Amino acid sequence: MKLALRELRRQPGRFAAAGMILTLIALLLMFLGGLLDGLIRSSTGAVRALDADVLVFSSSAENAFLRSRVEPALRATVDAVDGVEQTAGIGVLQLGARMPDSGPRELLDIALFGTELPPRSDGALPAEGEVLADESLRQRGVTEGMVLELGPGRSPVTVVGFTTDTSYLGQAALWTGPQTWREVLGENRPDQLLGPDVFQALLVRLTPGSDAAAVAERIDEATGAATASLTVVAAADTLPGVQEQQATFNQIIGVTVTIAIVVVALFFALLTIERAGLYGVLKAIGAESRSLFGGLVLQAVVLTTLSCSIAAVAAVGLDLAIPPGSVPLRISALRLITSLVYLLVAAVVGCAFSLRRVLRVDPASAIGSSS
Repeated sequence: MKLALRELRRQPGRFAAAGMILTLIALLLMFLGGLLDGLIRSSTGAVRALDADVLVFSSSAENAFLRSRVEPALRATVDAVDGVEQTAGIGVLQLGARMPDSGPRELLDIALFGTELPPRSDGALPAEGEVLADESLRQRGVTEGMVLELGPGRSPVTVVGFTTDTSYLGQAALWTGPQTWREVLGENRPDQLLGPDVFQALLVRLTPGSDAAAVAERIDEATGAATASLTVVAAADTLPGVQEQQATFNQIIGVTVTIAIVVVALFFALLTIERAGLYGVLKAIGAESRSLFGGLVLQAVVLTTLSCSIAAVAAVGLDLAIPPGSVPLRISALRLITSLVYLLVAAVVGCAFSLRRVLRVDPASAIGSSS
């Protein structure tokens, strides 16, 4: 082990090529992971911000707000379910928004939420004609007190505050009360106008100690399967496109880790061939194969850790350099640690391909061929 560390310290140039390649792979892995986290966050932020435990859709809606309708009678049934403390209606409208003095085609992609409960418990619903805006809109020039015109009907709403991390399917969210939401819906999507007290979905708060998944099942049983109830976490995971994004990026990450395994395997296989004579001498004086292989693994782990450290600094710098709102990149400590673990596993697996060569080194033949 000491010999392996000494070689790393005294002959760093021998490992430079592999270190550079591993650094680039680590940076790619961290960037892909950060991009996935950013995309998921920008798609599910609004749902995760809901101050509720369960989200109730109509059974035929396939967990989509726009296709769901919850009538007052159905809501009354939900209210009577054991474990339900409070219900609140919610609806979503996706449309464009114009800022003052903007061109006719300069639109902001907006998801207008009309709800009886504000996002997160520390806020309050704005008054009629007013909205809370997602923080990302600040980067687009939206300021407090600004009047936005929504949709082709140019419905005016005034921004009175901001919320954080409430994007919906890549669109910045605006939050308002049911009355303003219904007015904007009627002026811009009259074919989708809902009846009095009808909402697209229900937010459900539970009594203390209730299990959200169990109450969701009881709601669906009580409504005769007329509803599809999910915990808020599950509802965020089943939003359109979320699972597809995760599957696609996880496949790309898997391929990247596989490439890292190949790189480590090839590098240390070549290194083992070069060291055949040295290994023969070490075996001749009593060194065990497992000690020699342990030195290889130690070198791979140290090299991978250094490469990941450099890549992590570069990834964080890249995250800070990219203008907010342009690329949905989110570099977190958990993602950096996960990438390090992936590559450490890849390094150990890659070294395993050199094990056979180390075991087959014969002291006499190795020393003879090197003399």
